[in-house]
Amino acid sequence: MEKFSTTDFNRLFPNDDACLEWIFNNRWPDGVTCVKCQQVTTHHRIHGRPCYACDSCLTQTYPMVGTIFEDTHLPLRTWFYGFSQMAVTKCGISARQLGRDLGIRPNTALRIWKQIRSILIENDGQLLGKVEIDETYIGGKRQGKRGRGAEGKTIVMGMIERGGRARAKVVPDVKARTLLPEIEANVLKDAVVYTDDLLSYNRVPQMGYVHKTVAHSLGQYVLAKDIHTNSVEGFWSQLKRSIDGTYHHVTPEHLQGYVNEYAFRYSHRKDEQPMFWTMLDQVIRKAS
Repeated sequence: MEKFSTTDFNRLFPNDDACLEWIFNNRWPDGVTCVKCQQVTTHHRIHGRPCYACDSCLTQTYPMVGTIFEDTHLPLRTWFYGFSQMAVTKCGISARQLGRDLGIRPNTALRIWKQIRSILIENDGQLLGKVEIDETYIGGKRQGKRGRGAEGKTIVMGMIERGGRARAKVVPDVKARTLLPEIEANVLKDAVVYTDDLLSYNRVPQMGYVHKTVAHSLGQYVLAKDIHTNSVEGFWSQLKRSIDGTYHHVTPEHLQGYVNEYAFRYSHRKDEQPMFWTMLDQVIRKAS
């Protein structure tokens, strides 16, 4: 993956106008269809306002409407710089650190941080190929047993394409009635599903999947070189290190946001373009 430096950012986005121009050009790469003229027309920027006007009828188009930037009172460049700071590390940064980097108040930084993370969600198409599925337990302040059934912890279900995308979701329990609908919603029926020997997965073959199991309960972790859940176990390890090292503690009600962000980073870890562009592209994809 290529790097996107501060020098690159300052060169491409020296001011708010450059940021607005990027949004305009990427929201409508084939030109804007004027609602009044009912055809693609040339538009020009209106000086001093975050909008463009049709050259023929002067109908105005506002690029930020429908995006996370709508109604913001902050400079648009501050938002873009926030993206660059959140993209610069594999583990992400805290809202407090983002505020220090941007030179803004903690509450304002928290809003930017939450808004950016809110669009780092991808549910485009079901997972395919070889898909590993597992659950993990995160957080918890009370002392107690480890593993499944651990006290005071939040359960997260993960689904990982080997060498590909990741999906993860906070779930209330590990019962079949909870886990199996998530598999059906997120995994293509042609996929080969790999799990451990949790009883809740016993009905996976009846759902139409090829199902291969490794017996973790018997101390078995790899079978026939192909049957394992090492990819999803690696995902959990990296996620937990990220939370422990960057955020230290995550409350259950906010955990899904952290999980979404890390799953997004994992899914795009092999992109050729810098993570900054991948994250910024989400603004366009999520625009209403």
